[in-house]
Amino acid sequence: MSPRIGLQLDTILETAAHLLNQEGLEHISMGTLAKELNIKTPSLYNHVNGLQDLRQKLAIYGLKKLYNSMLRSAIGLSGDEAVYSVSRAYVDFARMNPGLYDASNRAADKNDPELHDAQNAIVQLVIKVLDIYGFEREHILHMVRGLRSILHGFAAIEMAGGFGMPLDIDKSISLTVNTFLSGMKSLKTK
Repeated sequence: MSPRIGLQLDTILETAAHLLNQEGLEHISMGTLAKELNIKTPSLYNHVNGLQDLRQKLAIYGLKKLYNSMLRSAIGLSGDEAVYSVSRAYVDFARMNPGLYDASNRAADKNDPELHDAQNAIVQLVIKVLDIYGFEREHILHMVRGLRSILHGFAAIEMAGGFGMPLDIDKSISLTVNTFLSGMKSLKTK
């Protein structure tokens, strides 16, 4: 059976991402996606091999979109400005795409080369942003892990409704990234 004319994988993933952002990863099914696309469920199988494959493709799709957002935010910037901008883009992506962000962190097959490439693109981008600080590669990788932990922590807690105090969360993010940068720079002077 050949794919429906006009229906492309990108359209399916974009529609699925919209559903994810509205309903969450646990509520997406092949049936709900087909209904949203106004097609019969079996037509989806011309593009994906079931729900697990759809989730895998959504994880990769989400990571690529996150990468593009972070890349756009870093263009023309360097040093602290680039770190702040990339950090902001990361958290903003999670805010605007909560379901897709969640899906991008819960891939079915962690050994998928395409997933690895999408994850690695983000790591390489952050390495380039942090390269200006002059650390050796291994140390930069530790810093990448630390920054990701900070940003993912903020994104996950905010998505779960965990920041209930009447404080500006964006200020909290800025202060935390500033603390990260100060700590990183202090390591260089030792």
